[in-house]
Amino acid sequence: MKIFKFGGASVKDAEGVKNLSAILKDYSNEYPVVIISAMGKITNALEAVVSNYLYSKSELNASIQVVSDFHETIISDLFLDKNHPIFNVVLNYINELKTILKTNTSTDYDFVYDQIIGFGELLSTAIVSAYLNKIGLNTTWLDVRNYIHTDANFRRATVNWEVTERQILTLANQNKVFITQGFLGSDSKNTTTLGREGSDYTAAIFAYALRAESVTIWKDVPGVLNADPRYFKDAQLLAQLSYTEAIELAFYGASVIHPKTLQPLQRRGIPLYVKSFLNPEAQGTVVNSCLGISPKVPCYIVKKQQILICISSLDFSYIVEENISDIFNILHRFKMKVDLIQNSAISFSVCVEDVFNNLEHVLEQFRVTYKVSHVSNVALYTVRHYVTDATDSFTKNKNILLQQRTQDTLQIVTK
Repeated sequence: MKIFKFGGASVKDAEGVKNLSAILKDYSNEYPVVIISAMGKITNALEAVVSNYLYSKSELNASIQVVSDFHETIISDLFLDKNHPIFNVVLNYINELKTILKTNTSTDYDFVYDQIIGFGELLSTAIVSAYLNKIGLNTTWLDVRNYIHTDANFRRATVNWEVTERQILTLANQNKVFITQGFLGSDSKNTTTLGREGSDYTAAIFAYALRAESVTIWKDVPGVLNADPRYFKDAQLLAQLSYTEAIELAFYGASVIHPKTLQPLQRRGIPLYVKSFLNPEAQGTVVNSCLGISPKVPCYIVKKQQILICISSLDFSYIVEENISDIFNILHRFKMKVDLIQNSAISFSVCVEDVFNNLEHVLEQFRVTYKVSHVSNVALYTVRHYVTDATDSFTKNKNILLQQRTQDTLQIVTK
């Protein structure tokens, strides 16, 4: 069995859905499990719904209408018969979204986010499944929330592997093409999410449970590149990566692969292919149990909108184990994603992502015990397998706030 994951860019419009269908036709006899993200930028549109619901009620109806109109346009292009059931399916999902917003009593952002954001995946998979059935490629739609079980840590839920594996194994050996959602799960009562870009992780969860032959992530890029072409010229395709190397790149922020995706695949030895849905016959990248990367070239990663926090003791005493434990406890409590740390005898610097908008709470906690300063909107550049020439050109004319080197990795924080 193969697991396929298609991201939002692959189904951003009707032509994208048709292209996905053409790819799946070549594999229909292998009965893949197909994981699909929300269409286009609809996750961003649903984030606007959440924000307006909590903070700007006057804009709420308009933001819901954006979501409705987007999907209405796509199904109108795909289904000439306006009596096709998919029109009612989409309408019912929009009405369900409105009902949740009317009946919800919670003001907790993370909870509300998880109850609303998943409508993007539910709508996209319903539309794609209906279209595939219309053109004769019979599929079975699944609600992934019945299969991936998690705790109630909304927006960053932890998978209950025992229950999840047991549920997913019920799908084995059925000789069906299953269509389901990425990113979503459920606790015993409510929808949860696995973190932004969690659809890749969903594919890995299914692959692990089903002992899949492979996972293929279909992207709008040729495969895993050694640099983001938006920021670096002459990006090169990496033909092959070891699990370890791919995990390193994912940890440092390479956007092609979700950081949690690779670990369950490595445990089962399941290869991961990253291929282009625009050119499905092309080579792409394979991640497997090989050593290192091929070709071995420097890999450049940039993460924008980081925050550099600098901490020192109020009385110039040492920053020791007790202090570092306290610092990380605060960062963990407020769900700050740590991307770089550096410490000296009396200071500690950390570069973080404020995914949950908790910066002010974190700074307030730190100021109780420490002297604290911070710089917002910095960029963190990472170079794996750096060489002198590449490093010199890379750091030229940059206002470097912090720099750190190991044998294989260079990281710099710039203003």
